Amino acid sequence: MKTIKILSLMVLTVWATSCIQAQDKQAYNIDNSGVGLQGYSPVSYLDLGKAQLGKKDYKATHEGVTYYFTSADQKATFKKNPKKYLPQYGGYCAFGVYAGAKFRVDPNNFIVKDGKYFLYLNNLEVDAKQLWEDENNHSDLKKKADSNWEKLSKTYN
Repeated sequence: MKTIKILSLMVLTVWATSCIQAQDKQAYNIDNSGVGLQGYSPVSYLDLGKAQLGKKDYKATHEGVTYYFTSADQKATFKKNPKKYLPQYGGYCAFGVYAGAKFRVDPNNFIVKDGKYFLYLNNLEVDAKQLWEDENNHSDLKKKADSNWEKLSKTYN
């Protein structure tokens, strides 16, 4: 009987851990290692206006997502105010969220506006950043995307 209780507890622990990890994948565009932004530095996007790959030596975890930074200074900046540096829509394509779906992004395809940065899908068929900019109405697109994100952040990709 004791063995069954221990085994049941172990199964329950594994199940709970997998549920927590699955929840992270709902709201954040992360890889299987839990790394966000495909290893690009969130501080570089916002403070420098450019996409820079971070280094594993400078990493920090926030809300279960690991972010890489280009330097110890960037890591310290992030840790002071992580919410400021989080990507919009969990790092999913802003235009996709506007349209009601989650899409992976090209980390080099982004805009910075109003103290936030937005990432976009870019492949041979679609340049979502260009679609967003062609609409020439950032605030209305963002308003619709914000509304859609309330539901999408709770769904699996």
